[in-house]
Amino acid sequence: MIGAYVLIIAKSGFEKQVLEKLRKLKEIKDAKIVYGEYDIIAKIEVGDVSDLNDFLIEKVRNLEIEKTSTLIVAA
Repeated sequence: MIGAYVLIIAKSGFEKQVLEKLRKLKEIKDAKIVYGEYDIIAKIEVGDVSDLNDFLIEKVRNLEIEKTSTLIVAA
């Protein structure tokens, strides 16, 4: 099992909509709107790195998102 945190910059005005869509995905264990450089932080759990790649490209980046930064949990 791979855990990761994804920092997300949503398109302006779409923060709440992106958050709602993310929370419906089974891989998302938690997601919150935050202040600062990023708009949303999401905690993800997937089977392996390949699953993480597929999840980010196929499900997350298809939303109203401008940029993501992924932090894979080390321990």
